[in-house]
Amino acid sequence: MRFNLILTLTALGLTLGACAAFPDLDARADTATRNAPYPTLQSLDRLIARAAALNTNGRITPASVASFNGRIANLRDKASSLRAPIINTATRSPMRRGVAVPAAIR
Repeated sequence: MRFNLILTLTALGLTLGACAAFPDLDARADTATRNAPYPTLQSLDRLIARAAALNTNGRITPASVASFNGRIANLRDKASSLRAPIINTATRSPMRRGVAVPAAIR
């Protein structure tokens, strides 16, 4: 009986889901967007040269590298502290012994 109810509700849910109207995505883009040319592909050499230019223009400086290294060290310290045990040894040993049930409760 329970299986029949689940099967009926599943079939009803699938039937109602199939009745949903799918949005017309083509209507969301205007004519200019649909008729626009595809973007041109960039040469890899040009991208590498641009990245090298960023380095020589002073955007990446020894000070920024030192700042990044400091941030990396801080993140590694946080990660190592997250790997540490949550329960310290002073608390862990009584927990391992278990809870002593008083004789009055037994």
